[in-house]
Amino acid sequence: MGNGHAGAEREHFAGRGPTPDGDGPPVDGGASRAVLERLRGVDWSDEDRAWRHENSRALLMREYLRRAALWADHCGAERSWPFFDLAEHAYPTVRIPDGIAAELDEVLRGVGPSSVRTTCRAAVRWAVLRAGSASGPLPDLPDLPDLYEPLLVLYERGGGFFVEEFIDLGGAMVRLGTVESNLAARPFLTLAPAALDTLDAEGEITYYAKIGEDHPRSRPRGIVRRRVDDDGRTYDEAFTRDLRWKPTEYLRRYALGHNGIDHVEITGIEAAAFVESLTERLSGR
Repeated sequence: MGNGHAGAEREHFAGRGPTPDGDGPPVDGGASRAVLERLRGVDWSDEDRAWRHENSRALLMREYLRRAALWADHCGAERSWPFFDLAEHAYPTVRIPDGIAAELDEVLRGVGPSSVRTTCRAAVRWAVLRAGSASGPLPDLPDLPDLYEPLLVLYERGGGFFVEEFIDLGGAMVRLGTVESNLAARPFLTLAPAALDTLDAEGEITYYAKIGEDHPRSRPRGIVRRRVDDDGRTYDEAFTRDLRWKPTEYLRRYALGHNGIDHVEITGIEAAAFVESLTERLSGR
């Protein structure tokens, strides 16, 4: 499997192995330290937090699986997909600084399962590789998205996961799929905590985009959602310019024929992108 350039890309990756004298690339304690401190801040036993963030954590896991498929396809690591050490395939001689490696061992003591520990170590190791040397990143890394960032954010929002028939996130279940199916998955690029928070709410959620002649689905005039809780109660809410969900009568009025603004059902990924875009516009970024 792979894209049309897979053979050349894999040969190129293989060419970035150890130097003749066996030295690996320069190590960067600052980059790996930053990832280590993020892992140190994770509460791996906070089940309530995992439940509160089940929607966003499911989207983050799906995005990790997609990125892992892209990288596995690029460097010939399909057999190791999905929870693998990318640096091991891209540059096997890269080293985590000794002191940070020891601290990482302590941080991960008692953390399970092995797939979580593997990706935590891999994220620290990849940070070293991406940092490169004082003169800049190591050359020739492909233009692919950061593999481990979605997982790091997922860990920060409620700890790890377990892999059985599905990936159990302690509040949501995600189908593993295959490398091929995840290569075709829609990207989820919204990783900002504030935007992710807007996706986490109780109940089954359906999102809608308000559309019109000058407002296509990709650039709606606004979004609303309908939540149905475990007791069957329905809540209709609109995302407002003060960056909060507030009650709305829009869907009820539309059903009664009293609202001329049309709408279309959208995904959580599209809703998150709208929230992030609106947040950036209102903050002047």
